[in-house]
Amino acid sequence: MSAPGPPTAISAAYLAAEGFEADLATELTRRGHPPRWHGRLALTDAPPVHAAWALECWTSPVLLPAPSVKAAADALRAIQRNWALLPTLHHRRAALIEARLPPVKARPLAFPEPAPTGHLGGWTMLDATTLLASPSKTSPFVNGTPRFVEDRQGPPSRAYLKLWEALTRLGRHPVPGETCLDLGAAPGGWTWVLAGLGAGVTAVDKSPLDPAIAAMPGVTWLGESAFGLTPRPVDWLFSDIICYPERLLGLVQRWMAAGARNIVCTLKFQGETDHATAESFAAIPGSTLFHGAHNKHELTFAWLSAQGSGG
Repeated sequence: MSAPGPPTAISAAYLAAEGFEADLATELTRRGHPPRWHGRLALTDAPPVHAAWALECWTSPVLLPAPSVKAAADALRAIQRNWALLPTLHHRRAALIEARLPPVKARPLAFPEPAPTGHLGGWTMLDATTLLASPSKTSPFVNGTPRFVEDRQGPPSRAYLKLWEALTRLGRHPVPGETCLDLGAAPGGWTWVLAGLGAGVTAVDKSPLDPAIAAMPGVTWLGESAFGLTPRPVDWLFSDIICYPERLLGLVQRWMAAGARNIVCTLKFQGETDHATAESFAAIPGSTLFHGAHNKHELTFAWLSAQGSGG
């Protein structure tokens, strides 16, 4: 998406994942913050808010003159040390500026290694002689995208990366001695993650698990419909069920009322994005809703108890 130039005032910038600019634009517009676009950055003159469809928000953007490569790099270094470039325009000039900055150590994480804690800002080129830079942003990852040391042998699908990202962003995960329900589990990507953490997992799906996952210690398969279970207290409830978000909302509310302590689930949109139901999830006190770099046309919802030993 694009627009003829940035707004005169920029109070926040939201980075959309490629292909999900329209979802972010709709979300911000519904909240009264219609954006202007610079590449994948949605620029607004309103104070920053949490936007589910943003990989990250640049919370303190400023315009910096860049009459030369050296002047641009000096301006950034005068503010702080660590910066991540978002390439948009003038790629060669941006690369020369980046080369004058301290390198960002963005090695892949070995899950469940915690997210980096070092301060990181974001910057991009608005035009040939102007930078947009934000010393603070909501994600510790370069352009809101965590990278992991992937396992291409154990999990039966790449869905595990989505859960790795969610638990890393949340800073919490199940630990040995805790019980997990994994709804819509087959073929077992999320169950593989949870069992690998040492938790006990009941995997619920009418379809069977991959045999290697079913054989993991602590894994029990329950060949039933997730919607047919009677909600009860459980340490962790996980769901990657393919269903309409409105139906998932009712399921989540029932399990919360029954005493589930922690919930992580995926809202999968079939066809048009159901922004109204997403807003209902976001309105649940103590919850968080986000579009991770490993999400497709879906959002991740999490609701965690105040106390927890995971992470």
